[in-house]
Amino acid sequence: MREDRHDVVVVGAGPAGSVTARVLAERGLDVLLIDRNLEIGVPVKCAEGVSKEIKDLVTLDEKWICAEAKGAHIYSPDGTKVVMGEDNMDEVGYVLERRLFDKFLASEAARAGAELRIKTEAYDVIKGDGYVKGVYVRGMDGNTRIHAQIVVGADGVESRVGRWAGMDTRLSPSEVTTCAEYLMCGIEFDREHSEFFVGSNIAPKGYAWVFPKGGDCANVGLGICGDVSGENHRAIDYLNAFVRDKFPKGKIVAEMYGAAPLSGPLKENVADGLVLVGDAARQINPITGGGITYAMHAGEIAGDVIAKAVQEKDCSKKRLKEYESRCKAKFGKRLDAGLKTKEFFFRISDDDLNTLGHSVEGIKIAEINPRALLMELIKKNPKMLLGLARQLL
Repeated sequence: MREDRHDVVVVGAGPAGSVTARVLAERGLDVLLIDRNLEIGVPVKCAEGVSKEIKDLVTLDEKWICAEAKGAHIYSPDGTKVVMGEDNMDEVGYVLERRLFDKFLASEAARAGAELRIKTEAYDVIKGDGYVKGVYVRGMDGNTRIHAQIVVGADGVESRVGRWAGMDTRLSPSEVTTCAEYLMCGIEFDREHSEFFVGSNIAPKGYAWVFPKGGDCANVGLGICGDVSGENHRAIDYLNAFVRDKFPKGKIVAEMYGAAPLSGPLKENVADGLVLVGDAARQINPITGGGITYAMHAGEIAGDVIAKAVQEKDCSKKRLKEYESRCKAKFGKRLDAGLKTKEFFFRISDDDLNTLGHSVEGIKIAEINPRALLMELIKKNPKMLLGLARQLL
């Protein structure tokens, strides 16, 4: 078996992994970024909506921005429309072309000095003295033992890096949303707004979406909780029913399938010689399923903390816990609130959802983010939402 050595190896070239690798390379470390796929950003497993917070993280490029939404419309089970945004967009401000966006982030890491290897899959971690000290990989030129002072697991919701290191990264069906999506063209929809549809007949314990992709094309998809998925009740079954109802004459030009964790962050995202980032660390808002900006923030924090740890020659779990505390301070409250909100809304009926929708019908909620909507709903429905309000306020 071949031997290789780097300061840090990052497993997975999605947004979290690429940003981590870029920051580490900018700090002068010898970084290897690997991805198991033949092409970065492919296959796409994402609805591709992202908040306008992304402007704080990268310089926008029209090449990978498909559409900018002016606001969002949320439809209750009986079709009542709730209008959000217009002036202060947050959660779904842009729709990306993830194939190009992920390549851009990986290229930025490479330009900073990180080595990038595609079609390279990690299949175990190297351990020694209680520490993770590298990874075993298989690539186009055979198997290699790659030694590193720290391994970064950025390998998505199905992450195995943490599990190989002995961390409990298991998810129950109720903590995962399974998603199906079509890129559709030749359809009529609101090209200036992102649209969301809720209801047990549309997407039980989840929602459907229509995100503009430019012209007469849109991402049309939905996610449902894993514990309500079953024979003839899979995400794809609900999506086909939704499409038959909304866009019977539309043309499907691409299909996408994936999953996202809805559990809130792992209790521990670090171990001796190991850091988890992005979906692997469950850094996704449980109520929206959005995680791109959280992953990028986590990557920047991870890169800074890891660089200091390597320079100090202290790669212990205790030293790396700075990463956890900084992530919690940066976006922990939003993810905690998202988890509590998800658990509440997954318990209420379609009739309750209709009641909530009616209570804010005709009111334009200034900001498009879950908290702004919740505050308006709580104000209009204090008795129904008293328990949730106590948890959030």
